[in-house]
Amino acid sequence: MKISFQGEPGAYSHQACVEVFPDAEVIACHSFEGAIAAVTEGRAELAMLPVENSTYGRVADIHHLLPESGLHIIGEHFVRVHINLLGVPGAKLTDVREAMSHTVLLGQVRGFLAEHNIRPVIGADTAGSAKYVADMANPAMAALASPLAGKIYELTALAEHIEDKANNTTRFLVMSPNPQPASPGPDIMTTIVFQVRNIPAALYKAMGGFATNGVNMVKLESYMLGGSFTATQFYADIEGHPSDAPVARALEELGYFTSSLSVLGSYPAHPLRKSVRL
Repeated sequence: MKISFQGEPGAYSHQACVEVFPDAEVIACHSFEGAIAAVTEGRAELAMLPVENSTYGRVADIHHLLPESGLHIIGEHFVRVHINLLGVPGAKLTDVREAMSHTVLLGQVRGFLAEHNIRPVIGADTAGSAKYVADMANPAMAALASPLAGKIYELTALAEHIEDKANNTTRFLVMSPNPQPASPGPDIMTTIVFQVRNIPAALYKAMGGFATNGVNMVKLESYMLGGSFTATQFYADIEGHPSDAPVARALEELGYFTSSLSVLGSYPAHPLRKSVRL
Protein backbone atom coordinates (compact mmCIF):
# COMPACT_ATOMS: atom_id res chain seq x y z
CA MET A 1 0.00 0.00 0.00
CA LYS A 2 1.13 3.55 -0.72
CA ILE A 3 0.30 6.59 1.39
CA SER A 4 1.09 10.22 0.53
CA PHE A 5 2.03 13.10 2.82
CA GLN A 6 3.16 16.70 2.53
CA GLY A 7 6.83 17.39 3.16
CA GLU A 8 10.23 15.80 2.86
CA PRO A 9 11.14 12.41 4.36
CA GLY A 10 11.42 12.87 8.11
CA ALA A 11 8.43 15.21 8.41
CA TYR A 12 5.97 14.66 11.26
CA SER A 13 3.47 13.57 8.61
CA HIS A 14 5.99 10.91 7.60
CA GLN A 15 6.20 9.87 11.25
CA ALA A 16 2.39 9.59 11.38
CA CYS A 17 2.40 7.37 8.28
CA VAL A 18 5.00 5.07 9.83
CA GLU A 19 3.14 4.83 13.14
CA VAL A 20 -0.21 3.96 11.55
CA PHE A 21 0.94 1.99 8.49
CA PRO A 22 4.45 0.68 9.25
CA ASP A 23 4.53 -1.55 6.16
CA ALA A 24 3.26 1.05 3.67
CA GLU A 25 5.34 2.77 1.02
CA VAL A 26 5.35 6.52 1.66
CA ILE A 27 5.15 9.17 -1.06
CA ALA A 28 6.55 12.59 -0.15
CA CYS A 29 4.76 15.54 -1.82
CA HIS A 30 5.63 19.24 -1.97
CA SER A 31 2.18 20.47 -0.94
CA PHE A 32 -1.11 19.39 0.63
CA GLU A 33 -2.67 19.66 -2.83
CA GLY A 34 0.02 17.31 -4.13
CA ALA A 35 -0.65 14.77 -1.39
CA ILE A 36 -4.35 14.84 -2.22
CA ALA A 37 -3.67 14.61 -5.97
CA ALA A 38 -1.51 11.53 -5.40
CA VAL A 39 -4.63 9.76 -4.14
CA THR A 40 -7.16 11.15 -6.61
CA GLU A 41 -4.82 10.27 -9.50
CA GLY A 42 -4.30 6.73 -8.21
CA ARG A 43 -0.61 6.99 -7.28
CA ALA A 44 -1.44 6.36 -3.61
CA GLU A 45 -4.28 4.63 -1.81
CA LEU A 46 -4.37 7.00 1.17
CA ALA A 47 -3.18 10.43 2.29
CA MET A 48 -2.07 11.53 5.77
CA LEU A 49 -2.98 15.18 6.39
CA PRO A 50 -2.39 17.31 9.53
CA VAL A 51 -5.37 19.39 10.59
CA GLU A 52 -4.50 20.94 13.95
CA ASN A 53 -1.92 21.23 16.68
CA SER A 54 -2.61 21.53 20.40
CA THR A 55 -0.21 24.50 20.72
CA TYR A 56 -0.49 26.32 17.40
CA GLY A 57 -4.11 25.65 16.38
CA ARG A 58 -5.45 24.62 13.01
CA VAL A 59 -3.24 24.03 10.00
CA ALA A 60 -3.92 26.72 7.40
CA ASP A 61 -5.59 25.73 4.10
CA ILE A 62 -6.54 22.20 5.17
CA HIS A 63 -10.14 23.07 6.01
CA HIS A 64 -10.52 24.66 2.59
CA LEU A 65 -9.01 21.65 0.83
CA LEU A 66 -10.84 18.81 2.58
CA PRO A 67 -14.39 19.49 1.32
CA GLU A 68 -13.16 20.00 -2.25
CA SER A 69 -10.74 17.08 -2.31
CA GLY A 70 -13.32 14.38 -3.04
CA LEU A 71 -11.65 12.27 -0.35
CA HIS A 72 -13.20 10.78 2.76
CA ILE A 73 -11.93 10.65 6.34
CA ILE A 74 -11.46 7.05 7.46
CA GLY A 75 -9.36 7.59 10.58
CA GLU A 76 -7.49 10.00 12.81
CA HIS A 77 -4.08 9.75 14.43
CA PHE A 78 -2.41 11.84 17.12
CA VAL A 79 1.36 12.36 17.03
CA ARG A 80 3.15 13.56 20.14
CA VAL A 81 5.37 16.26 18.61
CA HIS A 82 8.86 16.27 20.06
CA ILE A 83 10.95 19.08 18.55
CA ASN A 84 14.73 18.97 18.38
CA LEU A 85 17.13 21.75 17.46
CA LEU A 86 19.27 20.10 14.79
CA GLY A 87 22.68 21.38 13.75
CA VAL A 88 25.49 20.21 11.53
CA PRO A 89 28.01 17.81 13.08
CA GLY A 90 30.44 19.70 15.28
CA ALA A 91 28.11 22.65 15.92
CA LYS A 92 27.22 23.76 19.44
CA LEU A 93 24.08 25.42 20.76
CA THR A 94 26.00 28.65 21.32
CA ASP A 95 26.93 28.72 17.61
CA VAL A 96 23.31 28.92 16.44
CA ARG A 97 21.99 32.31 15.36
CA GLU A 98 19.05 31.21 13.19
CA ALA A 99 16.69 28.23 13.20
CA MET A 100 14.57 27.20 10.23
CA SER A 101 11.29 25.32 10.20
CA HIS A 102 7.68 25.37 9.02
CA THR A 103 5.73 28.34 10.36
CA VAL A 104 3.43 26.04 12.36
CA LEU A 105 6.39 24.49 14.18
CA LEU A 106 8.03 27.86 14.80
CA GLY A 107 4.91 28.82 16.75
CA GLN A 108 5.49 25.88 19.08
CA VAL A 109 9.01 26.85 20.25
CA ARG A 110 8.76 30.62 20.75
CA GLY A 111 9.94 30.40 24.36
CA PHE A 112 13.07 28.41 23.55
CA LEU A 113 14.05 30.66 20.64
CA ALA A 114 13.58 33.82 22.71
CA GLU A 115 15.57 32.37 25.61
CA HIS A 116 18.55 31.59 23.38
CA ASN A 117 18.23 34.68 21.14
CA ILE A 118 17.77 32.56 18.02
CA ARG A 119 16.01 34.18 15.06
CA PRO A 120 13.23 32.05 13.50
CA VAL A 121 13.41 31.51 9.73
CA ILE A 122 10.40 30.19 7.84
CA GLY A 123 11.04 27.10 5.75
CA ALA A 124 8.80 25.13 3.42
CA ASP A 125 8.44 22.32 5.95
CA THR A 126 10.19 20.80 8.95
CA ALA A 127 12.12 18.00 7.28
CA GLY A 128 12.87 20.19 4.27
CA SER A 129 14.46 22.67 6.67
CA ALA A 130 16.60 19.87 8.11
CA LYS A 131 17.69 18.91 4.60
CA TYR A 132 18.54 22.55 3.83
CA VAL A 133 20.63 22.90 7.00
CA ALA A 134 22.51 19.69 6.19
CA ASP A 135 23.26 20.98 2.69
CA MET A 136 24.35 24.43 3.94
CA ALA A 137 26.78 23.02 6.54
CA ASN A 138 26.71 26.32 8.44
CA PRO A 139 27.02 25.93 12.25
CA ALA A 140 25.15 29.21 12.75
CA MET A 141 22.04 27.78 11.04
CA ALA A 142 19.98 25.03 12.67
CA ALA A 143 16.69 23.31 11.92
CA LEU A 144 13.68 22.63 14.13
CA ALA A 145 12.40 19.19 13.26
CA SER A 146 11.74 15.65 14.42
CA PRO A 147 14.30 13.18 15.72
CA LEU A 148 13.49 11.15 12.59
CA ALA A 149 14.57 14.07 10.37
CA GLY A 150 17.80 14.41 12.32
CA LYS A 151 18.55 10.75 11.75
CA ILE A 152 17.73 10.87 8.03
CA TYR A 153 19.85 13.98 7.32
CA GLU A 154 22.64 13.08 9.77
CA LEU A 155 22.28 16.18 11.93
CA THR A 156 23.22 16.54 15.60
CA ALA A 157 20.56 17.23 18.24
CA LEU A 158 21.81 20.41 19.93
CA ALA A 159 18.73 20.52 22.17
CA GLU A 160 15.96 17.94 22.53
CA HIS A 161 12.23 18.17 23.26
CA ILE A 162 12.22 21.97 23.24
CA GLU A 163 8.49 22.40 22.49
CA ASP A 164 6.85 25.06 24.68
CA LYS A 165 3.99 22.80 25.80
CA ALA A 166 4.57 19.38 27.35
CA ASN A 167 1.47 17.96 25.64
CA ASN A 168 2.34 19.32 22.19
CA THR A 169 0.37 17.07 19.82
CA THR A 170 -0.70 17.19 16.17
CA ARG A 171 -3.87 15.56 14.89
CA PHE A 172 -3.80 13.91 11.48
CA LEU A 173 -6.60 12.62 9.28
CA VAL A 174 -6.31 9.52 7.12
CA MET A 175 -8.00 10.25 3.78
CA SER A 176 -9.29 7.73 1.26
CA PRO A 177 -10.96 8.05 -2.16
CA ASN A 178 -13.63 5.61 -0.98
CA PRO A 179 -15.86 6.11 2.05
CA GLN A 180 -15.17 3.56 4.77
CA PRO A 181 -17.49 4.64 7.60
CA ALA A 182 -16.88 3.05 10.95
CA SER A 183 -19.59 0.80 12.34
CA PRO A 184 -21.88 2.36 14.95
CA GLY A 185 -20.56 2.03 18.46
CA PRO A 186 -18.87 3.92 21.27
CA ASP A 187 -16.05 6.40 20.67
CA ILE A 188 -16.96 7.27 17.08
CA MET A 189 -16.26 10.71 15.61
CA THR A 190 -18.06 12.25 12.65
CA THR A 191 -16.82 15.24 10.66
CA ILE A 192 -19.24 17.44 8.72
CA VAL A 193 -19.05 20.62 6.65
CA PHE A 194 -22.04 22.86 6.04
CA GLN A 195 -23.15 26.30 4.92
CA VAL A 196 -25.93 28.06 6.79
CA ARG A 197 -28.52 30.08 4.99
CA ASN A 198 -27.86 33.82 5.01
CA ILE A 199 -30.73 34.65 7.35
CA PRO A 200 -30.80 35.96 10.93
CA ALA A 201 -30.13 33.37 13.67
CA ALA A 202 -29.51 30.59 11.12
CA LEU A 203 -26.40 29.30 12.89
CA TYR A 204 -28.06 29.53 16.31
CA LYS A 205 -31.01 27.47 15.08
CA ALA A 206 -28.75 25.02 13.26
CA MET A 207 -26.80 24.34 16.45
CA GLY A 208 -29.98 23.87 18.48
CA GLY A 209 -30.52 20.37 17.15
CA PHE A 210 -27.25 19.16 18.61
CA ALA A 211 -28.04 20.63 22.02
CA THR A 212 -31.60 19.28 22.25
CA ASN A 213 -30.49 15.82 21.15
CA GLY A 214 -27.52 15.67 23.50
CA VAL A 215 -24.88 15.43 20.75
CA ASN A 216 -21.50 16.76 21.78
CA MET A 217 -19.85 19.03 19.21
CA VAL A 218 -16.15 19.11 20.04
CA LYS A 219 -15.06 21.47 17.26
CA LEU A 220 -16.70 24.19 15.17
CA GLU A 221 -14.70 26.42 12.86
CA SER A 222 -15.75 28.84 10.15
CA TYR A 223 -14.09 30.29 7.08
CA MET A 224 -15.13 32.41 4.12
CA LEU A 225 -15.83 30.93 0.72
CA GLY A 226 -14.61 32.52 -2.49
CA GLY A 227 -13.68 35.78 -0.80
CA SER A 228 -17.30 36.56 0.00
CA PHE A 229 -18.21 38.12 3.34
CA THR A 230 -21.68 36.57 3.18
CA ALA A 231 -20.72 33.00 2.21
CA THR A 232 -19.42 31.12 5.23
CA GLN A 233 -18.67 27.42 5.52
CA PHE A 234 -18.41 25.60 8.83
CA TYR A 235 -16.30 22.58 9.73
CA ALA A 236 -17.45 20.54 12.73
CA ASP A 237 -16.43 17.41 14.61
CA ILE A 238 -19.14 15.69 16.61
CA GLU A 239 -19.20 12.63 18.83
CA GLY A 240 -21.32 9.80 17.52
CA HIS A 241 -22.27 7.97 14.33
CA PRO A 242 -24.79 9.33 11.77
CA SER A 243 -26.95 6.25 12.30
CA ASP A 244 -27.21 6.91 16.05
CA ALA A 245 -30.71 8.22 16.67
CA PRO A 246 -29.64 11.46 18.42
CA VAL A 247 -27.06 12.25 15.73
CA ALA A 248 -29.52 11.44 12.93
CA ARG A 249 -32.11 13.81 14.45
CA ALA A 250 -29.51 16.55 14.92
CA LEU A 251 -28.31 16.26 11.31
CA GLU A 252 -31.90 16.27 10.04
CA GLU A 253 -32.60 19.48 11.95
CA LEU A 254 -29.33 20.96 10.73
CA GLY A 255 -30.49 20.36 7.17
CA TYR A 256 -33.41 22.74 7.60
CA PHE A 257 -31.11 25.70 8.18
CA THR A 258 -28.28 24.95 5.76
CA SER A 259 -27.82 25.41 2.03
CA SER A 260 -25.36 22.51 1.87
CA LEU A 261 -24.33 19.71 4.23
CA SER A 262 -21.75 16.96 3.72
CA VAL A 263 -20.46 14.20 5.97
CA LEU A 264 -16.72 13.87 5.36
CA GLY A 265 -16.43 10.67 7.37
CA SER A 266 -17.16 8.66 10.51
CA TYR A 267 -14.18 7.01 12.17
CA PRO A 268 -12.94 5.65 15.52
CA ALA A 269 -11.74 8.28 17.98
CA HIS A 270 -8.01 8.06 18.67
CA PRO A 271 -7.17 6.99 22.26
CA LEU A 272 -5.22 10.22 22.86
CA ARG A 273 -8.26 12.36 22.08
CA LYS A 274 -9.42 12.25 25.70
CA SER A 275 -6.05 13.34 27.08
CA VAL A 276 -5.13 16.11 24.62
CA ARG A 277 -7.03 19.37 24.25
CA LEU A 278 -7.10 20.55 20.62
